[in-house]
Amino acid sequence: MEKEFVVGVTGASGIIYARRLLEVLSESATVRLVVTETARGIARHEGVSLEGLRAVVHDDRDLAATVSSGSYRYDGMVIIPCSMKTLAAVSSGYSETLITRAADVCLKERRPCVLVLREMPLSRIHLTNMLTAHDAGATVMVASPGFYHRPKEIRDLVDMVVARVLDHLGVAHDLDVRWRGYDA
Repeated sequence: MEKEFVVGVTGASGIIYARRLLEVLSESATVRLVVTETARGIARHEGVSLEGLRAVVHDDRDLAATVSSGSYRYDGMVIIPCSMKTLAAVSSGYSETLITRAADVCLKERRPCVLVLREMPLSRIHLTNMLTAHDAGATVMVASPGFYHRPKEIRDLVDMVVARVLDHLGVAHDLDVRWRGYDA
């Protein structure tokens, strides 16, 4: 049976990470996509389209969508990029939108919930919210690609972050970003 994941895209810079994750993840899994209005505006500003991807799209205001219930089975969720506002909502259990409700479901059902933050610097409030989300069961990642794979283009940097997300979801991939030691 094909795996199924929810991908939430919120209003932080870095929509390119979401686009690439959706491209790779949809090759092997069913993807349920939820995009905030702010994320749509940022996508336009950053010149990244989320159109034309293989995904079932849900409205972020639809709290009756299937993924809002713990009785609906899916394999996990990624919020990429995850705004600090969304992090605050997830870490406090404030489920006003479909994205935050689906994250709440993942945490209460002990399913993988990956939050990919794209912000700096981080305030004490951000750090506290990150720790609270972690303690609740979320995997907190900062979109901070490594350079040991000697990236030549932006896509190489994006793939580094996307590969780590896929690893934490347990999804096999062939993105060439693995550490091979000093002599490689």
